[in-house]
Amino acid sequence: MKNRRREESLLHVKSYAFALRVVKLTRFLREEKRESVLSKQILRSGTAVGALIRESEFAQSPSDFINKLSVALKEANETDYWLNLLADSGYLPENAYESMKQDCGELIAILVSSIKTVKYKLMKNENGPNAK
Repeated sequence: MKNRRREESLLHVKSYAFALRVVKLTRFLREEKRESVLSKQILRSGTAVGALIRESEFAQSPSDFINKLSVALKEANETDYWLNLLADSGYLPENAYESMKQDCGELIAILVSSIKTVKYKLMKNENGPNAK
């Protein structure tokens, strides 16, 4: 994967790589499995995760940053749903499912951790420097 930006966080790198995998999965589903409805759903939610994370870079406030990451988390959770449905309906091979499910789970875990960290810092700043 080409790195078109100088420095990127782990979240940016993983979400972009995941979006690329989703695009390739969508191509596979459409060309090999002749499936178009579910593939549109996973394409939308799976690529939205990285787009929202990218959008959070220019958040107008810490609350806006939290909101953007929270929406990205919702999209990642929806993508997890589509992965399960594609696997259980026989459209997605087990090895591809396991690999993408793991990547999606990692994104969810990083997003949850990031949101908690920012909320904690925001709460700490609001309560003053001596808050515990």
